[in-house]
Amino acid sequence: MSSAPHAGNVEVFKARTNKWFAWLSWAVAAFGVAVTVLMAGPGGLAGIAPLALIAYLGWQLFWMPSVVVHDAGVTLENPFRSVEVPWAALVHVDTRYALTLVTAAKSYTSWAAPAPGIWGGRNARPEDLHGLPATSYGPGKSVRPGDLKTTDSGQAAMLVRARWQALVESGQLAAGDADTTAVTVTVRWAAIGAVVLLVAASWLAVTAG
Repeated sequence: MSSAPHAGNVEVFKARTNKWFAWLSWAVAAFGVAVTVLMAGPGGLAGIAPLALIAYLGWQLFWMPSVVVHDAGVTLENPFRSVEVPWAALVHVDTRYALTLVTAAKSYTSWAAPAPGIWGGRNARPEDLHGLPATSYGPGKSVRPGDLKTTDSGQAAMLVRARWQALVESGQLAAGDADTTAVTVTVRWAAIGAVVLLVAASWLAVTAG
């Protein structure tokens, strides 16, 4: 999550599949540590940097990323940066490749909500196409695979669009401010540094062996 608190009425989306990948990486790392200790004894722990890298990336790439919908806007918690898009800056919500927040100046993609691709709609049921926010529909009430309720991008997009639509309909969001409303992007330098150190330590461990 971002270090900045999100005030009031917060909804957090995390992809279920990403959580499975995180648990898998931790299981692989734990298994590797157990095997290392059994075969080399406690002294073998000095060379587990590659396993530590796997475990850390499991958290950084799969467990931590999220889409946070709150009163001030939408925050995309991505692996190496946090992007806070105020509601006034939002122009369009796209799901072609992943949940993407489009502003007047730039588009910002969420790591936590990937789209299923063109084949994602093959198993769609009729009920998956109904009850979506109005902005989810294209010409002829068409729906992209990435907007379906059963997809990661679709679930996250529903949270964003529903809150955005409610603000517009209630008159709480003025039109015409997108060009002048700033988006806040915070780089996760600590996370980048941790990955660099673990990669270096892993290289040393492998070459030393």
